[in-house]
Amino acid sequence: QVQLVESGGGLVQAGGSLRLSCAASGSTVSIRGMGWHRQAPGKQRELVADISRLGTTNYADSVKGRITISRDSAKNTVYLQMNSLKPEDTAVYYCKAVSDMLRGYWGQGTQVTVSS
Repeated sequence: QVQLVESGGGLVQAGGSLRLSCAASGSTVSIRGMGWHRQAPGKQRELVADISRLGTTNYADSVKGRITISRDSAKNTVYLQMNSLKPEDTAVYYCKAVSDMLRGYWGQGTQVTVSS
């Protein structure tokens, strides 16, 4: 079992920045990758960015150049640095971990609101 706790969401003006954190606990040795997804009202949940155990990153086209995913393996924590935020980035952001057995674990979500 893996538990995920997110933090760092909030309200920011367009053009501003936020950093989200996701701390994993439990069977962290089994995690093959972690990532961030988001879900805006009335829309499907979508991948924002993910990072593998080897450090390989992947980004949605809509966030490339503005958002960076990183990790601190010693702290079992993944970060999402979001710059140049736009109103369309407004969503609930969820952290996800995937185990070696391809089981997915989700955090509780953190709200990000970007005002115009």
